[in-house]
Amino acid sequence: MNIQVLPEHKLSSVAPLKQCNVEKKEVELILVKDQNGVQYTSTSIIPTPGLRAGLQGTAPEDDRETWGKKIDFLLSVIGFAVDLANVWRFPYLCYKNGGGAFLIPYTLFLVIAGMPLFYMELALGQYHREGAATVWKICPFFKGVGYAVIIIALYVGFYYNVIIAWSLYYLFSSMTSELPWLTCDNYWNSPNCTSHKSITDSVIGNGSSYAKYKFTSPAEFNERRVLHLHESGGIHDLGPPRWDLTLCLLAVVIILYFSLWKGVKSSGKVQTHCLSSTATQISKFHMDWPTSGFGVLIAFSSYNKFNNNCYRDAILTSTVNCVTSFFSGFAIFSVLGYMAEKRGVDIKDVATDGPGLVFIIYPEAISTLPGSTFWAIVFFIMLVTLGLDSSMGGMEAVITGLSDDYKILKRNRKTFTFIIAFGTFFICLLCVTNGGMYVVTLLDKYAAGTAILFAVLIEAIGVAWFYGVDRFSEDIERMMGFKPGLYWRLCWKFVSPAFLLFVVIASTLTSSGLKYNDYVFPDWSNHLGWMVALSSMMFVPCYAIYKFLTVPGTLKEKIAYCITPEHEHHLVAEGNVRQFKLRHWLAI
Repeated sequence: MNIQVLPEHKLSSVAPLKQCNVEKKEVELILVKDQNGVQYTSTSIIPTPGLRAGLQGTAPEDDRETWGKKIDFLLSVIGFAVDLANVWRFPYLCYKNGGGAFLIPYTLFLVIAGMPLFYMELALGQYHREGAATVWKICPFFKGVGYAVIIIALYVGFYYNVIIAWSLYYLFSSMTSELPWLTCDNYWNSPNCTSHKSITDSVIGNGSSYAKYKFTSPAEFNERRVLHLHESGGIHDLGPPRWDLTLCLLAVVIILYFSLWKGVKSSGKVQTHCLSSTATQISKFHMDWPTSGFGVLIAFSSYNKFNNNCYRDAILTSTVNCVTSFFSGFAIFSVLGYMAEKRGVDIKDVATDGPGLVFIIYPEAISTLPGSTFWAIVFFIMLVTLGLDSSMGGMEAVITGLSDDYKILKRNRKTFTFIIAFGTFFICLLCVTNGGMYVVTLLDKYAAGTAILFAVLIEAIGVAWFYGVDRFSEDIERMMGFKPGLYWRLCWKFVSPAFLLFVVIASTLTSSGLKYNDYVFPDWSNHLGWMVALSSMMFVPCYAIYKFLTVPGTLKEKIAYCITPEHEHHLVAEGNVRQFKLRHWLAI
């Protein structure tokens, strides 16, 4: 057994040394069980004649499930990070904001905020081996951040699963000899329907773009056959759930449940298969910032082995995410260029983002290819697997975050997973009604946007300033044998929080009212959206107030208990509070 002795000041903050008159011990990490590809670890105490100050690479917690294989973890993280936004949002944003010039600020923000925060969350979860809520034993005052990201992940699941259900519906609809969105002679078509093969500028009319024209056969299939949007007068008139979309949604929820019910030993394998399938299909279907927040990275990394190199993982997975976005941009705009050429219009007239790109423009492009049925099936399988990977990550963050906090949920994981999965299903029924698209639009704008940026900002402040970037760096050194460089420490403490603060303020001040195509949402729906956003953000101040009021002591002691790691609460009584010393705030 190789044991490296660290100086006393480099020891883990999870288990600080205390002076006591007992024999010094060594802790040996033993693999005690390997079952179904999942390894469980245990620790044993062995006497030693020598004095040891600490152990490097020893897990601070017993009997926590770990990933069976390293590749399961990597592909799960990549599968979560690479989602539908890489396909339908990034390419359009890049085009809309200057094309190649957009890559300059994108790369800059990736380097100063995306990668450092990605690295921070992986290291935080791996070291403390806790979910998004209980990891805040390092600073109890900020535990509300954990609850906030769990709620945000839950909100996102409400509409993300519906998008997967749409993809599944398109997949089933593609399994025909002739794709159903090719012609205008179907029962769902309106009298104004025009075959996409005969669309011209004169048909569209002045002032309208091809992407916004709603009387093509693919557009009518999407809005009149799949969504039934023409039967809704707006968000105030949702109507009943559609039985066909409800069945697709039920299938998605069942897949999620059986992928997650046993923990990472099942979800890791499913996500590995999903991502392998997606990668294969993306590589075939080319027609010739990394995701932090949500608590997913913390949850996934908490199942790593203690001495896993999470620094390398952060660089690798965030790079893969960005390269995928670039690749998607080339693939998407090769299709949009092809469509513009075929219709005789400028590319700006076909360029769009969101569901309109993947459920109208892309299916139309597919229908012009030889063997269009095959390519449609491949494309929608890709969308389903992209969505499932990310949805599994979000649901795992909720399950891990709450079950680590409430042990009864961990002991009954299968039941708890069932409640989360099918509870989400019933709420998702609002999104498969005739006006469900309006609910999806509202949730897409307000559920995560500003709220997740705010949560990550407070998380960065809590770790780098209150817990201490120097102590966090020593935790990483204990896991991997080296400290993060000065660049990472400066980003964690100054650059990333400043950038996030700027983005939160800018996104709040520049927020505009909701629109879906020509439909303008009523004012009350925008107020409802902000209530959804605030319902997660309010966990941060509300829990901080609750914690302050419930801890004992004088005002100074209350503050000390709130901002001191739980294992150091005995120091508060001694008056030795690290956060009350100037060197703590100046340390880098």
